[in-house]
Amino acid sequence: MAPNPAPPPQIAARPRQSILVRVIAMVLLALIVLVGLAVLIIWLSVRPKHLVYSIEDGSIHDYNLSNNHLNANFHFVLRAHNPNSKVSIYYDKMEATVYYNDETLAFNTVEPFFQPHRNVTRIGLNLGAKDVSLYDPVAKDLKLERSAGEVELEVRLKAKIRFKVGAWKSKHRTLRISCEPVMVHFSSSKNFGRALCDVDL
Repeated sequence: MAPNPAPPPQIAARPRQSILVRVIAMVLLALIVLVGLAVLIIWLSVRPKHLVYSIEDGSIHDYNLSNNHLNANFHFVLRAHNPNSKVSIYYDKMEATVYYNDETLAFNTVEPFFQPHRNVTRIGLNLGAKDVSLYDPVAKDLKLERSAGEVELEVRLKAKIRFKVGAWKSKHRTLRISCEPVMVHFSSSKNFGRALCDVDL
């Protein structure tokens, strides 16, 4: 009788393929664990803290509202507190907007700046409203608040930032800051009440 034919090479190769798959899976798992440990060690050494923002001062100049068209100059001082001991921040782009009853009154950009670790930086925000058309109900409410001597505003900021830890710099992230209510007096003789801001990062 003729000897039995040898098994096809594919069947013999199957055990080798399964071993190879197991080795690749183990290597990938080990890499994931190592990356996770590295991230944990960096986080524990840096211990990032939340950034804190507030509006420290606010005023309105050259205010004029007629025929539902607003002209005014808004000035605010934003206090940016970076409490982190090892994290610095690049503010590469920043935009500031003033809202009243969810309607945009004024907009401007802020010059890029760098904030070191454990630092408080105060940024002047100058925003001009030039012939801004307002809806009739909004204009009426604004006139009422003008007669009362103060107006409740909202200041929103949007920034492109990068974090710096040692020589490492992160990719750009979008920072959103919302400050409300910001009570601004039309009379400069009255003291301004500090307004805290919510941060979304």
